[in-house]
Amino acid sequence: MSILATDTHYFEDKAQCVAVVFDWSDTLPKTVYKTTIEHIAPYEPGQFYKRELPCIMAVLEQVDLSCIEAIIVDGHVYTSDDGKPGLGAHLFRAINDSIPIIGVAKSFFRNNAQLTREVLRSESKKPLYVSAVGTPLDEVVNRIKNMPGCYRMPDMLKHLDQLTRETNK
Repeated sequence: MSILATDTHYFEDKAQCVAVVFDWSDTLPKTVYKTTIEHIAPYEPGQFYKRELPCIMAVLEQVDLSCIEAIIVDGHVYTSDDGKPGLGAHLFRAINDSIPIIGVAKSFFRNNAQLTREVLRSESKKPLYVSAVGTPLDEVVNRIKNMPGCYRMPDMLKHLDQLTRETNK
């Protein structure tokens, strides 16, 4: 079983969504999937999933999900300790709770300390904020912390971000 991570880059009224398939110890993806979505929804504060979820679902149509043990999204699973769903929880529901979702975010949501863990990697003083649904959070924290890379962001997720942006040049 492999891991899938997805990220989306927005430009004009379009979005480029990229997904990479890898194993936890990989430094480069096994497979890369890309799709461009036109006429995306505008950003709504507090409703980010309305813009991002259709992009993720479009790229997932290309993937054999039976081979995926978890999906990493650039964002939060929950946005508050009372379980208000974030992008990750909405994705989990959209795929019928069939694959665990891991959220890796660069910013903290106020009132979200119980369902999110700070992860310091390498010598970085700035944490990543990790959350999960469908899998134990403490296991996920260790996986993210031990992914290859010497910086705050694991190499695979940094590479994914670069791939997402390169597709628009």
